[in-house]
Amino acid sequence: MAKMVNVGFGNVISADRIIAIMTPDAAQTKRMVAHAKQEHTFIDATHGRRTRAVIVMDNGAIIVSGLMPVTIGDRVTRNAVNMIKELNEKGDKFDEEGLVDGNIGGKRHG
Repeated sequence: MAKMVNVGFGNVISADRIIAIMTPDAAQTKRMVAHAKQEHTFIDATHGRRTRAVIVMDNGAIIVSGLMPVTIGDRVTRNAVNMIKELNEKGDKFDEEGLVDGNIGGKRHG
């Protein structure tokens, strides 16, 4: 099941599909947002608030949020840590690099 992350004001996105979380200040980031608006791949999740984070998704969508990038990043990280804890509780042994006893992503351990 895809892990979802709250990007503010009741909006959630798939954490697995995030490529980057950036501040909106850089000129290149502003150009990316303008291009996404032209290409209709822009999603505004600010609810009229100031844009504080620009999220790049793996499908090319650009999402703007009113939350700080570090806040969103912490939520994504917390989701990943919780997933590892849940799997460890079920009996699978995971660490930050993947499965310890078994095979995930072609990586063999144990």
